[in-house]
Amino acid sequence: MRAILLILIVAPMLAGCITAPPSNPSNLCSIFREKHGWYDAAEDAQKRWGAPIPVQMSIIYQESQFQADAAPPRNRLFWIIPWTRISSAYGYTQALDSTWSHYKDQAGHPFARRDSFDSAVDFVGWYVDQSHRILGISKADAYSQYLAYYLGPGGYRQGLYRQKSWLRRSASRVASRSSRYGAQLSSCRGELERQGHWWWPF
Repeated sequence: MRAILLILIVAPMLAGCITAPPSNPSNLCSIFREKHGWYDAAEDAQKRWGAPIPVQMSIIYQESQFQADAAPPRNRLFWIIPWTRISSAYGYTQALDSTWSHYKDQAGHPFARRDSFDSAVDFVGWYVDQSHRILGISKADAYSQYLAYYLGPGGYRQGLYRQKSWLRRSASRVASRSSRYGAQLSSCRGELERQGHWWWPF
C-alpha cells in the first residue's frame, strides 16, 4: 500500500519536471528565445558533429514535435486494456533502446537521457555524423539524412524508402522545415550569440 501511495505522489512530480514544448515550434528564433539553453546545446552539437542546427531541429520536430516524453501508442490487451508499447522509441528523438545504448557507448555519454534536450541534439548530431561517415550523405542534406535516420544504415542502403511514399513525404517536410529554420536562424543568430551561454538542465 505504501509503495502504491509513493508512486501516486512521485509520478506527478516527475511529470512536472518534463519540459513543455515551445509555444511556436514553426519559428526557430522563437524556439531559442523561449527555451534558454537550447541554442547553446544545438550549437555545441553542431561544433562536435558538424550537423547544421536547422537539420538537427527539423529532425527532432518531425520525430516528437519537441515533446520530451513522446512515446508510440500502446498495444491493447483484449482490444481494451493499454498494454506494452509498439516499440521502445522514446523522447525528443524517438530513439530505440538499442540505438540509444549504442550512442551512449560510442559518444561517451553514459548518463544521456532521451527526455533531455541537450542529450537529444547531441544524439541527432552523432547520428547525422554516422550517416555521413557510413553512407556518404552530406550533413546538410536534411532529406536524405532523415531517410537514413528513420531506416538506419541498412534500410537506407537497401533503398527501402522507395516503397514508402509516406516516408518520402515526411523527409520532404523535414527538408522544407530545415530550409525555413535556416533562414530564420540567419536573422537572429547574432542576437542569440549576444545573449551569452546559459546553463539549463533540460
